[in-house]
Amino acid sequence: MNTVYLAVAIGEVAIMAVLLIRVAAGPTICDRVVALNAMSTQAAIAVLFFAAFAGRTIYCDVALWLGSFSYLGAIVWSRYLERELL
Repeated sequence: MNTVYLAVAIGEVAIMAVLLIRVAAGPTICDRVVALNAMSTQAAIAVLFFAAFAGRTIYCDVALWLGSFSYLGAIVWSRYLERELL
């Protein structure tokens, strides 16, 4: 079962690599913000699966922190875009 957890974590990192291309080449800044938010969500999922693979529960706290602050970052970027400060 540990190999499945590791395979899923590596798969999530591969998805993040594809999203990094979208961040770099997004046609609009809104597309880039959405891709960045999706990358941080994928990173949190990858950390959760790595925590299951490694048997370390402290990584679950890191994933929760990462997911929470990535959500707040998306809200901040949305507010900047709404007010046209960029």
